[in-house]
Amino acid sequence: MSIDWDYFISAENQEITSSVENKRTINDLWYKRYFQYKSYGKDFEKSFALSKDVDFFWNKIKQFFRWDQEVNVYVSDSHALSYKFAEKFNVDEVYLFDAHSDLGYGGLASLQFEVNCANWLGKLLKNGIINKAYIIYSPFTKEKPEFFKEINKAFNIQYLKFDDLYEGIKTAAIHICRSGAWSPPWFDGKFVEFVRTLGLPYKVYQCPIRKWNPNNVTFAQKLEYMMA
Repeated sequence: MSIDWDYFISAENQEITSSVENKRTINDLWYKRYFQYKSYGKDFEKSFALSKDVDFFWNKIKQFFRWDQEVNVYVSDSHALSYKFAEKFNVDEVYLFDAHSDLGYGGLASLQFEVNCANWLGKLLKNGIINKAYIIYSPFTKEKPEFFKEINKAFNIQYLKFDDLYEGIKTAAIHICRSGAWSPPWFDGKFVEFVRTLGLPYKVYQCPIRKWNPNNVTFAQKLEYMMA
C-alpha cells in the first residue's frame, strides 16, 4: 500500500506541478510563490486546504487492509521509493492512494526513462515486478483514467473508489510519502501526526525537515528564494 500525502490536499493553484524533486522544488519554490502572492496582496497559504478525512483515514483503511505488527512501514519525501519497496518485499499488487496515478505522463514512452516520482508505478508494471495496480484517486484530483489509455491497455490497472475496496487485503508494506514538491510545508506538522496515528513503528528515508516561517526571513534569504 502506497499513500501520497497530497491525496488529502486541495489546491486551487493547479500550476504547481513538477516531476523533479530537489531542494528547490520541495522548499525554495514554496517561499518564492508565497512572496509572489504577497506582492499581489494575496495569501498563498489559503490556496490550499487539508481534507478533514485525514483524521479518519487509518480507521477506514483498517476496515479493508490487514497486517501484523511486523509490517514494514516507510516514510519518505519522494514517492519514487515505492518502486524499491515493492521490489524489496516481492509484492504482486500495489494499492495507491494519490492525487496522481504515477503511471508515467506521456504514454508508454515515458516508461523508457529511469524510475522517478511520475512513473514508478508504470515502471513496476512494465518491468514485471507487480502484476496489478489499484489506483484510488484523491477526491481533489484533476486526473482521469482516460488520460492513460495507452498504459491502461498494456497493463492490469484498476481504478477504484474508496468504497469499492474489499475486506481482508493482506499488506506486506506501507509506504507514506510527503511529496514535498506538491505538499505545502505548513502542513508538515499534520503530516507527522498522520504518520504517528498509524500506531506502528516506521523508518524514515530521505525526508528532510522543512521549517516554514516566511515572517522570519532575512532580505538576503528572500532574494535567494525569489531566484529559485
